[in-house]
Amino acid sequence: MKLRPLLVTCVVLALASAALSRQAAAPSAAATARITKEVGHELRMLPYFTVFDNLSYKVDGYNVTLMGQVTRPTLKSDSENVVKRIEGVEHVDNQIEVLPLSPNDERIRRQLYRAIYGYPGLQKYAMGVQQSIRIIVKNGNATLEGVVDNEGDKNIANIRARSVSGVFSVTNNLQVVKP
Repeated sequence: MKLRPLLVTCVVLALASAALSRQAAAPSAAATARITKEVGHELRMLPYFTVFDNLSYKVDGYNVTLMGQVTRPTLKSDSENVVKRIEGVEHVDNQIEVLPLSPNDERIRRQLYRAIYGYPGLQKYAMGVQQSIRIIVKNGNATLEGVVDNEGDKNIANIRARSVSGVFSVTNNLQVVKP
């Protein structure tokens, strides 16, 4: 009969210990914010990350999911490698798509770049190391990603992209930054 209270006490202690270990496993908000900031920084600093690549990510605790499209297979693996080295990251799910090699897509990329960044009203987005309008081309279909200052610039970029010969469709995912 005296074993029963001892058994109950052991079970309660085991459950409490499991609950505490689960709490310890969950990252703090500060740790998640630090990981999020470092992942963004490391991805932007990749040497072959160009205006024709689009990288995004999601941080869930100590796990990072990489998404987007890149023109070089090495950029996909480089992205995963730099994120794996960040302190606190336990798992990286690399869902980055490598765009197919195509001379036609390369031609369209160059023409889209000239059409968008060569337009006087949009040249300000070419300033700095990373241009804010990303140009993604897959099988003749273009997607514009990134941020612009206002709805007018978003519409102008869309019109300029649609004017490029050989583009089958344009998806305008540009986001307007609120002042």
